[in-house]
Amino acid sequence: MTSSITASPTSAISFASTRVPIAHIGENVGEVRDRLVGGDRLESAAQIAVLHDGQLQGLVRIEDLLSSARDVPVVSVMDSDPPIIDPGSDQEAAAIKAVQQQESSLAVVGADGRFVGLIPPHRMLGVLLEEHREDMARLSGYLHQSAGARAASREVLWLRFWHRFPWLLVGLVAALAAAGIVASFERGLAAHLELAFFIPGIVYIADAVGTQTETLVVRGLSVGIPVGGVMRRELLTGLSLGVVLGILAFPAIAWWVGPQVAVTVATSIWAASTVAAGVAMALPWAFSKSNIDPAFGSGPLATVVQDLLSIAIYFAVATLVFA
Repeated sequence: MTSSITASPTSAISFASTRVPIAHIGENVGEVRDRLVGGDRLESAAQIAVLHDGQLQGLVRIEDLLSSARDVPVVSVMDSDPPIIDPGSDQEAAAIKAVQQQESSLAVVGADGRFVGLIPPHRMLGVLLEEHREDMARLSGYLHQSAGARAASREVLWLRFWHRFPWLLVGLVAALAAAGIVASFERGLAAHLELAFFIPGIVYIADAVGTQTETLVVRGLSVGIPVGGVMRRELLTGLSLGVVLGILAFPAIAWWVGPQVAVTVATSIWAASTVAAGVAMALPWAFSKSNIDPAFGSGPLATVVQDLLSIAIYFAVATLVFA
C-alpha cells in the first residue's frame, strides 16, 4: 500500500507501516488467524486493521483475536472507534495521542477516511525517545541534533582561541574608542566632575540588561524560536527595567549631587537599557543568519556596542541637561 502524501521527517506518515495485519469487514476470527499463520512477514502484529473498501472500520488487538472462537465475526471483537491521526500530524502529537488513548499502536488515516498504515509499538517508542531527547536538550540550551552546538563544546584549544580572539580584538579597539568618547567630553567633565562617578554604573546596567536579553535570544535560536517572536516583549522589558531603575536611582543621586545629575543618570539608564536590549537581540539574529555561532561572537560584540552606545547616550543626555 502506498500513499501520495508528501511526508516530512517528523510527520505521522513517516512512522506508519503497511506491513501490518489486515482483516476485512465480513471475515470471522478464524479466517483472519489462518491467513496470519505462514503469511507475509509483518513488522508488527500488535493490532489488526479492519478495512472496507480501503477505509478503516476498526482495530482488533492480537490478544482478542487469539482468545476468541473461530466463528466469531471479526467486527464483534474490534474497537470500532479507535484513536486515529492525520498523516501530516507531527510525531509528538502522534505519541501524545497514543499515550492518552492507552494504545500500543496508532492508526494513520487520511482526510478521505482511507487507511494509510499503523504506527507500531517500537516506532512509537522511538518517537517518545526522540521527544525526550529534544526536551532534555532544550533544558541544556541547544537541540540534540544541533551538530554545531555540540562541536563548539568539544573544540580543541587552538580552535577555541581562534573563534574567540577576533571578537576580543574588536573589543580592545572599541575600548580605545570609548576612551576617545570620554576624552571628547573632557570640558564637560572638568566642569561637572560628579558626572564621572556614574559612568561605570551606566555601562554596567546596560550590559546586564543586554546580557539577560542575549541569553534568552541565543537559547531561543538554539531551539528554533525566531527573534521576531520575542522582539516586542524584550524591548518593552528593557524599557521597563530602565524606567524603574532610573526612578529608583533618582532620589539618592539628587540628594547626593543634585537634581541635574540625577535627571542625566536616570534618563541615561532608561535609554541605555532599551538600546542594549535591542542590540542584544539584533546581533545574535544576524550571526545566526550568517551561519556563525552566536555563542562566540554576539556576546563580546554586543558588549562592545552596548558600552559605546551607553557612554555616548550618557554624555549626549548630559550635554542637553547642562546646556
